[in-house]
Amino acid sequence: MPTFDDALRACPLIAILRGVRPDEVLEIGAALVDAGFTIIEVPMNSPEPLRSIRLLQDRFGRQALIGAGTVLSEAAVAQVADAGGRLVVMPHGDVAVIRAARAAGLDCTPGVATPTEGFAALAAGATALKLFPAEQLGTAALKAWRSVFPAGTRFLPVGGITPETMAPYRAAGAAGFGLGSALYRAGQPAAEVAQAARRFVGALAGMPGA
Repeated sequence: MPTFDDALRACPLIAILRGVRPDEVLEIGAALVDAGFTIIEVPMNSPEPLRSIRLLQDRFGRQALIGAGTVLSEAAVAQVADAGGRLVVMPHGDVAVIRAARAAGLDCTPGVATPTEGFAALAAGATALKLFPAEQLGTAALKAWRSVFPAGTRFLPVGGITPETMAPYRAAGAAGFGLGSALYRAGQPAAEVAQAARRFVGALAGMPGA
């Protein structure tokens, strides 16, 4: 099973499957894995998210890092771990949730919007920092943050990311991206997800340092 570092190195794109259903998740997952994706998250406000996480882990866990998004509590962390998830993604920087994830052996990427939140998240054990919402913070914030955070801190912009908007963030030092509605929308056919996934992978491949 890939580690977070291995998965991010192989493909620094995190698929966010908000709204995906268990009866379609394997087909969607196959489309993503076939396109080269190695990190997939199912937000906890999706229909039966824990079942979808278990299905993805059982089918693709040796090829991709599977986890949950929109994880809001320590109780939810335990549920994700029980379902076989190996990654916790948060919209906020609650240090209790971060510590719970790390104690359970899960990687954790909390959402942060200020340096204060980011430093607190790192101190609590965050694996990487989710720059959220990216469209509000912009590349200027990312450049400024990288000048003061410890070397090697991974920043992952999330929110409004498209194949066309990745390059400036990459140039500013983004380690990867979380991809939402530009990659997958609830009810979208797997064939369309496959097309979107290939566009993202193709755009990334054309950037310096890819």
